[in-house]
Amino acid sequence: MGRGAQSLARVAVVVRAGAAPLWWSGLIAGGIGVLLPGLTGRRIGVLSGAALFLIAAAVTALLRRGRYAHFADSATRAGRTDILQDRRVTLRNWRRAHRWYWVAAVVAAVVSSFALPAAGGLLLAGAGAGLWMKALWLGRREQDAQKLLWLRTDWADAGPVGKRVKGFRTTGIAAGDAAPGGARRR
Repeated sequence: MGRGAQSLARVAVVVRAGAAPLWWSGLIAGGIGVLLPGLTGRRIGVLSGAALFLIAAAVTALLRRGRYAHFADSATRAGRTDILQDRRVTLRNWRRAHRWYWVAAVVAAVVSSFALPAAGGLLLAGAGAGLWMKALWLGRREQDAQKLLWLRTDWADAGPVGKRVKGFRTTGIAAGDAAPGGARRR
């Protein structure tokens, strides 16, 4: 990592940024899907959707945990000149950058309801629940280590542990405006 001032975003906030939109858009798409009879019928669609919800939540929550743990264990201390981005700004930037993916996912979930009612929407909701669980897991790690995890904002667009990410930075537990896990600090 280079020297000089860099803007840093909280890792848990970036993870959590997609959770609420996926959850709510998934529930709405699932609700619309229940209104459609579909090829398989509502009962099979909803039961399949429930199974997809559980699978998506588990896979999303567990996916790439090793890479998160590696970056967390090898994180370096943030410099005095580093700028800590507000939680609200991180959420807004990440959601704006990914809004068309959500629109496409919701449309695909509603369209899939013509074949399997509600299943696509519950799949999206499961992915949102998995992101929320991953953020909670990161929060527990931060709480145990008494260090908050940050990454450079220019790397955050590819995801918190994307190919461009070379490592995390740490600060004390009181830094920034987000609690461990990325929730709003009370």
